[in-house]
Amino acid sequence: MATLKKYDLAGKGQGEVEIDDGLLSPEANAQMIKDYLVAIRANRRQWSASTQTRAEVSHSKKKPFAQKGTGNARQGFLGSPQFRGGGRVHAPRPKFDQHIRINKKERQSAVGSLLSAAIREAHAHVLDYKTLDAPKTKTLSQFLSSLNLAGKRVLFLAEQGDADYTTLSKSLRNLPKVQFTHLPNVNGYDLALCQEIVILSSALDGLKETLGGSKK
Repeated sequence: MATLKKYDLAGKGQGEVEIDDGLLSPEANAQMIKDYLVAIRANRRQWSASTQTRAEVSHSKKKPFAQKGTGNARQGFLGSPQFRGGGRVHAPRPKFDQHIRINKKERQSAVGSLLSAAIREAHAHVLDYKTLDAPKTKTLSQFLSSLNLAGKRVLFLAEQGDADYTTLSKSLRNLPKVQFTHLPNVNGYDLALCQEIVILSSALDGLKETLGGSKK
């Protein structure tokens, strides 16, 4: 049985949360996770880089110099690649859709495995969050410092629902290396990149569901 320590915003311990070991058994192997992360990075590319070929550059069609008698190699067009301002050869051009389809079950397995690894290795914490009246970056900064998380890449996870986390997200957005997202929207790249995870107590049921537990 894995345990997660629960804290309040002041960084004081509020007990522990138990996670059944059955939910922490990895369902995705290393190759599946790698393929998933590679697909995420590839799908973020815009494929919009574009350069001009010699047929597209704007240049005079006049011959640079006489064909013979100059001692130079013959040249026919200033827009050729060997001239400054000429067209590019084998340079980037807009490509067709390069989107890589990600299987839904593979995605769920990869996300669940990355979350399980963070919990097993004690890199996950629970925050007993009470709604802030206004954005307070200092309060969240002190919270991270009390858990020795200052300066680390930290991912905050909240449940998706009617609760309003605007003040929390605004309090976090000025902190370097800190990211806030809703649990259903989290992707494996964010999980692989972060060093620590802070889970809001209201998102624990959703966490167990993501790890493969039954829906509440």
